[in-house]
Amino acid sequence: MASKYDTNPLDPDFPEKARAAAGSSDSSETRSLPYADSRTQPFPYVAPTEEQTRRFNDADVHAYSTQYASPYNGQYVPVSYQTAHLADMGSSSKRKVAKLGVSENVATALPYLPTYFGLVAGLLMLFFLPRSETKVRFHAAQGLAAHAAILIVSTILGAVGHLTQVASVGNGIFNVAAFIMLCIWTIKAWRGKPVHIEAIDDLTNWFEEKIHPKAFKK
Repeated sequence: MASKYDTNPLDPDFPEKARAAAGSSDSSETRSLPYADSRTQPFPYVAPTEEQTRRFNDADVHAYSTQYASPYNGQYVPVSYQTAHLADMGSSSKRKVAKLGVSENVATALPYLPTYFGLVAGLLMLFFLPRSETKVRFHAAQGLAAHAAILIVSTILGAVGHLTQVASVGNGIFNVAAFIMLCIWTIKAWRGKPVHIEAIDDLTNWFEEKIHPKAFKK
């Protein structure tokens, strides 16, 4: 009768069969391998000679220190060539912008002009420049967004300034800081440097998408 302590309760005779198989097996004893000499065999000692390190004479030293010194000993010497002239990405583009008649660096700088000059310039560019003028339209939209954001903040601070003196002082400081930043952006755009105002990205994209070039709209 099988009990809960049997290894295999499905076979009542399993424990006896297992003991019988273990007793009749000749491989149950532990066998020891024959001992072998495991000592580390050292490498034979070789006396150092001068041939292990190559010593250059004065002629060899002079030949290797002189670039492409003759004779070349068969090595390949690249042909001297002039690198192609690459456009300076930091320089301002002098390309004329269609429908404006001014260079690209001037067109990208106009929307950042302080006061209402930049706001009007950016708005007119978005109305009349085709979408193929991607760079100029981006700066026009970004300049317009910057002026709109400055105007909104200045209006809010001016309204609150009638109630508290702190807001009035803050409005003055903000207007001065905004004027300085507009001047910096104008100079950077005129010099062809990248101008990216991350805080107004959404407003910039909205202006660029919603204001269609009327003169080129079909």
